Amino acid sequence: MSTKPSTPSVSHLVLNVRDIAASHHFYTELLGFEQCGQLRVPEGSGIDMRFYRGSGDHHHDIALVQMRDPSTAREVVRWKMFPEREGIVHIALAYGTREAWLAQIAHLQAEGVEFLVRGNHGMTHSVYIADPDGNGIEVLYDLPSEVWEGDVDAALSYFENLPREGDEALQDDTDYPVFGRS
Repeated sequence: MSTKPSTPSVSHLVLNVRDIAASHHFYTELLGFEQCGQLRVPEGSGIDMRFYRGSGDHHHDIALVQMRDPSTAREVVRWKMFPEREGIVHIALAYGTREAWLAQIAHLQAEGVEFLVRGNHGMTHSVYIADPDGNGIEVLYDLPSEVWEGDVDAALSYFENLPREGDEALQDDTDYPVFGRS
């Protein structure tokens, strides 16, 4: 008898952080998550774990865990699209509409968050930033499926590099290329 795995979906992500106060500020005040819980542990355990969600439809999306000894953390390295190290390359956070995404990237820019990459993929329009621990965060909105469903590989391989600073970084063209149509 052969078995086949079920189809999963990503439920949540847990990150170890050097400075939970700085990470809390980043994920709440800059990205818009709300803290929805905190792990209750015995006093003196040294564990500080907080839970966050972006929408109210489930328990949490992200959890942050304060490292017991931040001095043991690897060096914060400036995020790159294709790093030469193991681990997660970036976390993609989707905003539900183009308008919500435009408001979000304007907020990030107004708060002084550096846009490391700004570009249009064939299935998303995106800004890449880094959290306080150097983790890559892709802030995006999804393009309509009719844009990319005709040729997913072509859409995944497409990238238009855009300005990272000033008003030009906040411009967004809705004349989307359509993939898979002759």
